[in-house]
Amino acid sequence: MNGFAGGLVFYNSYLPEIATEDMYDRISARGFAFGFIGSVLLLIVNLAMLLSPETFGLPAEDTLPARISFAMVGMWWIGFSQIPFRRLPKDEPVGSDKLSTMARQGWKEIKKVWGDVKNHDQIKRFLFSFFCYSMGVQTILYVAAIFAEKELSFATDELIYLILVLQVVGIAGAYFFAWVSDKKGNVYSLISMLIIWTVICILAYIVQDKQPFYFVAALVGLVMGGIQSLSRSTYSKLLPEDTPDTTSYFSFYDVLEKSAIVLGSFSFGLAELITGDIRNSILVLGSFFVISVIALLQLKVKHVDVK
Repeated sequence: MNGFAGGLVFYNSYLPEIATEDMYDRISARGFAFGFIGSVLLLIVNLAMLLSPETFGLPAEDTLPARISFAMVGMWWIGFSQIPFRRLPKDEPVGSDKLSTMARQGWKEIKKVWGDVKNHDQIKRFLFSFFCYSMGVQTILYVAAIFAEKELSFATDELIYLILVLQVVGIAGAYFFAWVSDKKGNVYSLISMLIIWTVICILAYIVQDKQPFYFVAALVGLVMGGIQSLSRSTYSKLLPEDTPDTTSYFSFYDVLEKSAIVLGSFSFGLAELITGDIRNSILVLGSFFVISVIALLQLKVKHVDVK
């Protein structure tokens, strides 16, 4: 997981390198949609293997199907990683290859980006909003299965189906909100999704049965890919023109997101500890979305007509 999380920095920073500004939203959405499609395909195969191992000639009372599934995930990553390795623009290494030196250089780059960001009010406003709603979004994605299992008694196979719903709806959601952004702009699209996220928190607080929770999961899927893809493309549009090193800016972006995950998870756990009810923790996450909407109301992102 650490390797995957670290790779996202470079994955995100390639967006301004491979697309023109009028295509940021669409290309970003396509990237997330393809990711969801890939995860759905592999999930279906692994799910079939786990639920009916004899179909694949595997023993039913054994951990072999699960172990094969993990191996397939690794092979899936290795195989599809060859595409960016071979097709994305090459760059040249800069600086020392010593780990300690690279760590110091990385910290210096983050500080440098913060120094630049402080002089751009619109970037600061977006990043503040991004930090707040990331506390909600990322925490919900991490604890959704825990909530479903603890509060609604979902079994393991039901949780897998729940994840499948999230991924399938996420494909449509990423494209849909890219289309909304093309028509109405990034700010309108982001605020629309944050309102839906707030509604999700309210519904999760009141839902008592499994069937309605599948609807809540579908709503999460609808805005899950959209909020991530539009966040990336919006940030790309706000970067200073002719930025030579987008990786440093996206490193800062990623550090902010990871910090939001830590603080969001802490807030979620603390709310449950204090109140004794995990549902109250969901309402705390909902408040982060409300703060984010307020911050975005003053954000100005130039609208670029899609060619």
